Amino acid sequence: MNPMKSVSQVRITSPLFSGLMYAFCMMTIGTLLTSLFLLLTSTPESSLHTLTTIIHAVSLFIGGWVSGKRGASRGWYHGGMVGIVYFILIFLVGFLAFDAGLNLQSLQLLGILFASGALGGILGVNTQR
Repeated sequence: MNPMKSVSQVRITSPLFSGLMYAFCMMTIGTLLTSLFLLLTSTPESSLHTLTTIIHAVSLFIGGWVSGKRGASRGWYHGGMVGIVYFILIFLVGFLAFDAGLNLQSLQLLGILFASGALGGILGVNTQR
């Protein structure tokens, strides 16, 4: 039996796709932590909207950071695009699953996600070696 000398690695080279993957992974982790927090404490569920907005913003900041770092230039553009595509996917899930329409609250979320992703992208570009 011959031992394997090296294992091939899969690397996502697209800044948009890699930023989205990191953002969705962070959103999943944040959602699980928030669920545990709500389960184990007496926090009212009325604060859930604020918590989900914070989770989305932090997830997009990290996704924008990765996207800007992979893009190596125009970080605000790469991070902002991650924010817009992320919003479209989240909006489609809400529209198809819960029949949620486009309203002022969702447009506010779009602005927050774009700004968070763009800021992360700017900082991601500027942390290049």
